[in-house]
Amino acid sequence: MFNEICIYEVKLDKQEEVEELMKEVAEFYKLQPGVIDVKYIKRTHRQKDFNAVKKGEPPIELTRYIGKVTYVLYWVLESKEAHAAIYPLALEKFYKRWTRCLTTMPKIILGENIA
Repeated sequence: MFNEICIYEVKLDKQEEVEELMKEVAEFYKLQPGVIDVKYIKRTHRQKDFNAVKKGEPPIELTRYIGKVTYVLYWVLESKEAHAAIYPLALEKFYKRWTRCLTTMPKIILGENIA
């Protein structure tokens, strides 16, 4: 399997727009051959500190965002070839709408499963 994890930093005033876009993109991806799963995640919590983690304390809910909101795409495909085939279609269809919402270009991590 081949994976993409993409970290987006979204302008505060573009949250609703980007969340609607994410739903649309996820549906588009799911219809493409070779796609196994698509998830978009909004960062809503953080750890207090490492001691809290060791004690098994639950994460703390974020109450405000300063300058940006972080979202993550987790996308699983059958192969890197499937990924390569879908990307040009997705960029043509969604790129301009994405860039209006972002504070910076997304960080993209690509790789194959280990376990």
